[in-house]
Amino acid sequence: MERQTRQREAICAAIESCDRPLSPAELCEAARRRLPSLGVATVYRAIRELVASGWLRIVEIPGAAARYERAGKPHHHHFLCRICNALWEVSGCLRGVDALAPAGFVTEGHDITLYGLCHDCRGAGPK
Repeated sequence: MERQTRQREAICAAIESCDRPLSPAELCEAARRRLPSLGVATVYRAIRELVASGWLRIVEIPGAAARYERAGKPHHHHFLCRICNALWEVSGCLRGVDALAPAGFVTEGHDITLYGLCHDCRGAGPK
């Protein structure tokens, strides 16, 4: 990885503190809380470099823009709010998911995305 700059420190701290996959716009907004002068071009450049270095990984959800999360986390899945489009991590995994593969096939991995409404979009409090 290249030398650590104030910009990169703010971006990495934002990824760590949010603890959920972020879009470039969300990442820029979160990093600007630490460094208000941070530019969006710097965020995109840092994302590209952090992905190339292996520190950051791309989270691809069909039909949605790419998000980014810290690489090396334990296996997990995601929840996408269909109103605000925010993405959260879901820990755990379904048992027996590999058995869903057709007979004679070998499963090498899987990604599961849950869709619905986040707490804020659903409204505060249980319903």
